Amino acid sequence: MQFIIEQIGQMMNAESGTKTKGPEYSVQPVVRALAVLRYIAAGNRCRKISQAAKATGINRTTLIRILATLEAERIIEALQDEGGYRLGTGLISLAAEALNDRGIVPTARPVLCQLVDRLKLSAHLGVREGHEIVYLARETPVSHLASTVREGTRLPAHATTIGRVLLAELSRQELQDLYAAHPLEAFTAKTRTSLETLMEQLANDRSRGVSWSVANFEPEIGSAAAPVYDHRGMAVAAINVTGHAGIFTEGTEQAALIETTLKAAAQEISEALGYRGWAADQI
Repeated sequence: MQFIIEQIGQMMNAESGTKTKGPEYSVQPVVRALAVLRYIAAGNRCRKISQAAKATGINRTTLIRILATLEAERIIEALQDEGGYRLGTGLISLAAEALNDRGIVPTARPVLCQLVDRLKLSAHLGVREGHEIVYLARETPVSHLASTVREGTRLPAHATTIGRVLLAELSRQELQDLYAAHPLEAFTAKTRTSLETLMEQLANDRSRGVSWSVANFEPEIGSAAAPVYDHRGMAVAAINVTGHAGIFTEGTEQAALIETTLKAAAQEISEALGYRGWAADQI
């Protein structure tokens, strides 16, 4: 999510008439607002203003005003039950615009359509924001089992295939920092609810190159996801396919077809974004 915030920062500077040639051109309110966004995107909720002020280096009163402004603009949203904030729906449209500029969404969409045609399953593109994933694109087949997930929908990263395959790209220390104070909620009996068991699952996902679910998140729903890399070799997004859980029964020809087709689609998108790691892996 860091690259999205950087792109949005450039957009905000451009809209304010500020050049980005160096520190002398910086607009400090924008810099501080971006620091708050990065802090929240990292999974911090700003429940304790004094602690957040110290962590971001922003005056407590200024931080309160920034939070109020970002919330009013729907860039962040308040968490009514648990307190604090998370990135809001207003940021999603900005993020989508930044991703469109970088070519991820328009590059991925025709490939998602091809996945739907080939597998007759729903296909999605998503990115991770802290503990959650955000869906940026969706294509569905003509079927009563078509996905009802909408663009902009948020789901927990640890319990979903897109989230798992992106979390698998993080180091052990990064995962520990991310979930140090964040409980792993159970959605089915298959959901990993401890960090150690989640790490074991992520290690398998990483080794396989795809995350797999047979009713892990929703009853009777199966899913598989593969990461999408950019020209830097960074996993900037992931794609998945979803359908009836029975189709995802492992060891079947259908499951093998899903895995090979999904990986090929992720590779196609990654190469279109400038990734060349596939060739290096084959040397």
